[in-house]
Amino acid sequence: MADPITTLDNLLRPAFDAVAADAAPVDPVVRASEHADAQANGALGLAKRLGRPPRDVADEIVAYLNDSGVLDGICDGIEVAGPGFINLSLSPEFLGAEVAALIGDERLGVAEADTARTVVIDYSAPNVAKEMHVGHLRSTVIGDALVRLLGFLGHRVIRENHIGDWGRPFGMLIEHLIDIGADAAGEGLSQGDLDGFYKAANAKFDASPEFQERSRQRVVALQSGDAETTELWLRLVSMSTDYFNTVYRQLGVLLDDDDLMGESRYQDLMASTIERLDAAGLLVDSDGARVVFPDGFTNRDGDPLPLIIQARTGGFNYATSDLSCVIDRVERLGADLLLYVVGAPQRQHLEMVFEVARLAGWLAPPAEAVHVSFGNVLGADRKMLRSRSGDAVKLVELLDEAVERAAAAVADKNPDLDDAARAEVARLVGIGSVKYADLSTDRIRDYVFDWDRMLSFDGNTAPYLQYAHARICSIFRRADLDRDAFAAQWSDDPTAIIGLGHEAERTLAKRLLAYPSVIAAAAAGYEPHTVCTYLYELSQEFTAFYEHCPVLRAEEPTRRDRLLLCDLVARTLGHGLGLLGIDVPEQM
Repeated sequence: MADPITTLDNLLRPAFDAVAADAAPVDPVVRASEHADAQANGALGLAKRLGRPPRDVADEIVAYLNDSGVLDGICDGIEVAGPGFINLSLSPEFLGAEVAALIGDERLGVAEADTARTVVIDYSAPNVAKEMHVGHLRSTVIGDALVRLLGFLGHRVIRENHIGDWGRPFGMLIEHLIDIGADAAGEGLSQGDLDGFYKAANAKFDASPEFQERSRQRVVALQSGDAETTELWLRLVSMSTDYFNTVYRQLGVLLDDDDLMGESRYQDLMASTIERLDAAGLLVDSDGARVVFPDGFTNRDGDPLPLIIQARTGGFNYATSDLSCVIDRVERLGADLLLYVVGAPQRQHLEMVFEVARLAGWLAPPAEAVHVSFGNVLGADRKMLRSRSGDAVKLVELLDEAVERAAAAVADKNPDLDDAARAEVARLVGIGSVKYADLSTDRIRDYVFDWDRMLSFDGNTAPYLQYAHARICSIFRRADLDRDAFAAQWSDDPTAIIGLGHEAERTLAKRLLAYPSVIAAAAAGYEPHTVCTYLYELSQEFTAFYEHCPVLRAEEPTRRDRLLLCDLVARTLGHGLGLLGIDVPEQM
């Protein structure tokens, strides 16, 4: 089965081609409409090309459709409306059979991609010895949703957490580790006091010339591979990543130690990267630095803008590391799609890196790189979200508060839940609320962090969707039916048709059948909010269905059909939220 809109679009194309004759083909432009189940608007564009009245062209298309019988059994009404729109009404038998076919389909109609790609997704990227804060939230949850979404579609997805684990600050950090003792540092870092460790090291560096000199020497030792320094560095990285993992587990994302690909992993590749750029004739000396001038990039004065590859001192930088990443991902991993889930301020830097990689031949078709940019998380004052002290909000504290607030909301909603059940539901609702508030916003936009809104059981929120799922589960409990067993009874009948006698049932069926198109669109644009919007609309339409169509009190076979629709809604809600990394409770 497929989205009926997609089915109609495909079936109408021969009619449009026939009427177009020798003119260039025109897309039928089939869309959902408030005037019919679907509306084809392409006759207006075709009429303009042919120099004919749009209604005449639309009438000819309808005549072709009627004569060919291509829509027999699919549509029970085709008519021309307005200036040349073609309104199509789907037959209840077609809709009923299509939605019935979803019952035994674990994928809910979603096919795997025609061509599987190898996709590397670069996301999260905290810094060693620094606390994960709210600024890491968007990269982490958007990246995790894309991992799940593209993996579900059959692509080979490789997660890469490009942590900051290299550079000059590590001389300072290692010396501070030595001063306070690795055991004492480990205890503090394991409790999440990464910011305290970093700030103490930085304050010591600012105050002590002797500590500064030791730190510089330690950087040299680290870069030269000194065994003792390397061991201390690894200890520091390990303690930090252990703490990152506690945050990832609490947030419910897929990242683990196997996904770590820090800046340090590319150090050995950088000299080769520069040699290859030089051999390609792309490197230019500029004020003592070695740079590449990619086409199309200028500064405020209109002068060509360089991408600095090697500083005057001979040191490497982020551009060198990022270009080495491209080489590694394309040549070692065989990736043909590189997704960088990175904030919008890095747009120009990444565009320049990608262009230089293309000029060097490392990013040649079909390989491509995409900056999946996103906006900021704002406070009520519409400025960057900060704690009361003015510091960035620690991510773990944000998540703890979300669960605490959710526990109060759940207790108010259902005081009869026992303590264990309430704690589990609070965890699902609290973490889900934070993730959904982020994912439901168009990623390129900023959004205001609002506890009351995100934890509300009304509106486009995780609790609203989770409650809709739980309410459906309660219907089956009241009927003393096992949902899976009930659906399994009807999953193997190829002739099954779900009755759709009420308009609310038709509306719900059409929305359920639209799921594959929504998933395809979300994947194509790397836009998880598309899935959120769909799930919210599905929940609204389920509410309307439930208000107008009695389920358990209905006579058979209507009772059976409505229970099957309920089950499909619950499965779609659970599946869609699962692709977003959000779990659904059975009761709330």
